[in-house]
Amino acid sequence: MGYSDFIEVLKESINMKKYLIIALCCLFVIMQACNNATTYNLNNDTPQTGKIFISVDESFKPVIEQQIKVFQSSYPKANIIAEYKPEVECFKDLQEDSTRMILVARNINDKETEYFNAKLSYTPKQDILAYDAVVVIVNINSKDSIFTLQQLQDILNGKNNITAVMDGSNATSTVRFLKDSILKGEQFGKNVVASNGSNAVVEAIAKMPNAVGFVGLSWVGNTDEQNQKEQLNKIKLALIECVKCNDKGVFAKPSQSTITYGQYPLARPLYYVLKEYSEGLGTGFKNFMTNERGQLIFRRAYLAPAKMNLNTRNSAIKEEQ
Repeated sequence: MGYSDFIEVLKESINMKKYLIIALCCLFVIMQACNNATTYNLNNDTPQTGKIFISVDESFKPVIEQQIKVFQSSYPKANIIAEYKPEVECFKDLQEDSTRMILVARNINDKETEYFNAKLSYTPKQDILAYDAVVVIVNINSKDSIFTLQQLQDILNGKNNITAVMDGSNATSTVRFLKDSILKGEQFGKNVVASNGSNAVVEAIAKMPNAVGFVGLSWVGNTDEQNQKEQLNKIKLALIECVKCNDKGVFAKPSQSTITYGQYPLARPLYYVLKEYSEGLGTGFKNFMTNERGQLIFRRAYLAPAKMNLNTRNSAIKEEQ
């Protein structure tokens, strides 16, 4: 090897070392950034900051959207990502690590409690946030807007062939509730049809003068919301037989008052189920909904808050037709 060849090899070796040093420096910077990001995410999960995924029963979507909107406006560093879906899908999501909270119409049962105790070594926290209702809606031109429970049963089991529109298939909380409380284990008749969510039920009934629909109260009961106020030009809320009233022939519309006093028979709870071992953003959002501001949001949506007393006045619940 000549002197000039030796110089060339030496230059190449020096250049390779430079590139190696640069590459190692870049790798070091990337690893530090990743470590810092991981530390930030872990440390950032507090009751007012961080990011969580929750699954929500679709029938509660309007009121929960308001809860999230107000909570995140108060705590800008909090990011709650909600997916709205049938109740059974929410419980499936709760078994996944990515979903920390669900908002549904029932609590976890004994079998589910055993599963979480085995998987997590603790039981998820749960409690009632508010009381909702399954509302029976009819077309604004419908001749029938007063129903006994027996009449509803005859519609749902198919003895009365009037079309009944649900917010989905047998996976929704509304379907489950009606099977449990009205059908008592009977199967739906062929006249019961499924739509794609609660809003689709409202739209269908607005076009069908001889049908009944079943939706959650927060979709149709808030007259302070312009969209829901306009809907009442196309549909109306039916009155249902009051089975707990001392007087016979009393029928009630779903409202905070009739739900609170047990006059409306299709009332149901809204539960949170929280899978969080230490106090993080899920706990913060739960606390918000159970405290005054969150309870007022439920009240404004015309649900009955479970954690805050309401000042109510007795009023007649009969309605002239």
